[in-house]
Amino acid sequence: MPETTHFDTGFLLLVEVNVVKTEDPKLLDILAARKDHRGLSGEVLIDGIPQPSNFKCISGYVVQDDIIMGTLTVRENLLFSAALRLPSSIQFKEKEERVNQIISELGLTKVSDSKVGTELIRGVSGGEKKRTHIGMELITDPPVLFLDEPTTGLDSNTAKSVLTLLKRLSRCGRTIIFSIHQPQYFIFKLFDSLTLLVNGRMVYHGPAKTALQYFSSIGYECETFNNPADFFLDIITGDSTPVITNNEGNQQVAVALNNESSDYVDVEQEKTFAEKLAESYVKSSQYQETVEMLKKLKGNRDGRGMKEIQMQSVTYRTTFLHQLFWVSNRIFKNFIRNPQSSVAEVFLNSLLGLFLGAIYFGIKLDSSGIQNRVGSFHFLASYECFSSVSAVVLFIRDRKIFIHEYISGYYRISAYFLATIIGDLLPIRTLPAIVFSCITYWMVGYQRILGNFFFFMLILLLTSYAATSLAMAVGAGLDTMATAGVIINGIFVFAMTFSGLLVNLPSISNGLNWLQYLSIPRYSFAALQVNEFRNLYFCNDKQRNDTTLSQAVANCSGSMSPSKGICYGEEYLCGQGSGFDLWAIWENIIVLACMTIIFLTITYANLRFMRKFT
Repeated sequence: MPETTHFDTGFLLLVEVNVVKTEDPKLLDILAARKDHRGLSGEVLIDGIPQPSNFKCISGYVVQDDIIMGTLTVRENLLFSAALRLPSSIQFKEKEERVNQIISELGLTKVSDSKVGTELIRGVSGGEKKRTHIGMELITDPPVLFLDEPTTGLDSNTAKSVLTLLKRLSRCGRTIIFSIHQPQYFIFKLFDSLTLLVNGRMVYHGPAKTALQYFSSIGYECETFNNPADFFLDIITGDSTPVITNNEGNQQVAVALNNESSDYVDVEQEKTFAEKLAESYVKSSQYQETVEMLKKLKGNRDGRGMKEIQMQSVTYRTTFLHQLFWVSNRIFKNFIRNPQSSVAEVFLNSLLGLFLGAIYFGIKLDSSGIQNRVGSFHFLASYECFSSVSAVVLFIRDRKIFIHEYISGYYRISAYFLATIIGDLLPIRTLPAIVFSCITYWMVGYQRILGNFFFFMLILLLTSYAATSLAMAVGAGLDTMATAGVIINGIFVFAMTFSGLLVNLPSISNGLNWLQYLSIPRYSFAALQVNEFRNLYFCNDKQRNDTTLSQAVANCSGSMSPSKGICYGEEYLCGQGSGFDLWAIWENIIVLACMTIIFLTITYANLRFMRKFT
């Protein structure tokens, strides 16, 4: 491959990439500045100047998978791109006009207000989805547009319409570069320039019309009625009739020359087929013309430094608050249009609230009431943790969309992170927890004091927030849902052990007792118990007074049975090693809030340092 690559504006190029090793760098990603530069050498020139640092933001890149929000309509997806990638100086009305223009150019008028579609929502066709993705990149009118196999998953007619569109766009002053596998002949005829790679070696680069002539000159003739694209693929894989014929001819020549040079056959056998093709290309006139063009471009670089500086001056086109609004707006629409993540959450919490209320309905003030209260609190703490496991897939599910949009300059990481919290942590975790609290608290029959009820609700909310933040932190640091699910469930199972019910926390050995401070349900369980048991009296045959309360608390051993000899709720709390004043509630609430902040900070750090280039 030449050391320097130059883009000629206004030409349609084909990059045929045939990579044997999956870890080999992909040429298309390198040209689009979306590849980790470590381990790579050479440079990419754009009109004779070095590729600017923000090239990925001013160019367009259509990935192979259509990573667009399926719950949004075609127009909404295009408007999202326009709102974030066009400068703030452009009026919103002008951005809408730009979107309408793109819709008209791409032939999407009839489906402009149709949802793109997901696994559960019927949407537009594959070709319309691909054109929508192309339209999102065309919003900024990029001078260079990259596409990774744009015909993947499309039928022949749709593939032809997409490539014809790209051909028309290339005639409007854009450089279109894409990779493609086995295009049909009517698609191949659209190509202006062709680059063929085999095992990372360049075997041809030049006009597509002269490619057949070049391979004919090195001994490979295309059979009559054979598709040139298939012919080229057969050659570079070394498995075709022309290759076999050519090899047989070379063997005959080698035998004829064997008497003159005994080393000839051995040298030819040591060379791979890819090396032979690459050597043939280096000796060709096409290669020499490319080298001369690159030398000329390098010689003209000194007088073009100012243009390079100007191209590096812009990265994000909009402010943080503008990005936060649009990303939050999209997340909210996705939440509303996903019944499984909105209605189902509220319905499930209501159902479980009724189930828990029915089990512990009308809880009594006796020894059984102590056990039932403790059991219900453990259930509540456990449920709030495990119901937050769904948040672990949040960043994994949308990872491809996030990486693509961040690299393309849609928004800052901080804007995406904060918008995700606003769109998920608040509505999906807050509303179900409130509904669950309202049903459970009054059905079970906890203390009918309004202040206690609000503390009860606050504790469950913060438990949900802390557990969700932990799940987000795990999800943001991993790539697969299966691994993340196993890890977060294992963490919560471990945390349940130190919640305070399965083992008496004060009795844990000094070598292990520090683990309790890492348990989210431990703080939730403790706060719920203090909120309920303080000022509660279980002995109806005796009168509650401060003197007997003081004596009972003074005599508690720190490991009393919760079902024998207890009249005061404070007595039970003392036996569990817990305080029973108002601060005993607030200290647990503060810890849950601090854990939420810590886990969210870890989540942001994972997003910041996430590997965004392959």
